[in-house]
Amino acid sequence: MNRNLRFLAGSLVIVGAIGYLMFVGIRETSSYYLNVDELVLKRGEYENVPLRVAGRVQAGTIDWDAKSLRLRFAIGAFPTAKKPDLSVPVAFTGIKPDMFTDGRDVIVEGRYRDGVIEANQVLTSCPSKYEAKTAEAGAPASEGSS
Repeated sequence: MNRNLRFLAGSLVIVGAIGYLMFVGIRETSSYYLNVDELVLKRGEYENVPLRVAGRVQAGTIDWDAKSLRLRFAIGAFPTAKKPDLSVPVAFTGIKPDMFTDGRDVIVEGRYRDGVIEANQVLTSCPSKYEAKTAEAGAPASEGSS
């Protein structure tokens, strides 16, 4: 066999193997990014598929058990959604995020099974406490004024 032909065949095998590994890796780690209203309207398409769902934690739905690290809550659609009254229950086992509270915007990663998002990660948004404070009543509007 010609030396150039062997080099070409070996190169094709290596390129083919790298291409296959890239394809499998991307397929395994990719997930749909949806809002709650999009998930609810097409829930059949997303059954048992990796997802990332953005929504807002509904008030009064948080059930946290610190001993078993079990967190259950419901996320609702954002107020600007076409149908803002939709919600989806979420089940998560793990450490509860520090800033997790009612009304917080969250992104939940996991799979949608039997009407529940079985989350493997819950991400919260940054709080507004990092914004500049406004002058309070009775306090001077700025320092250094006379």
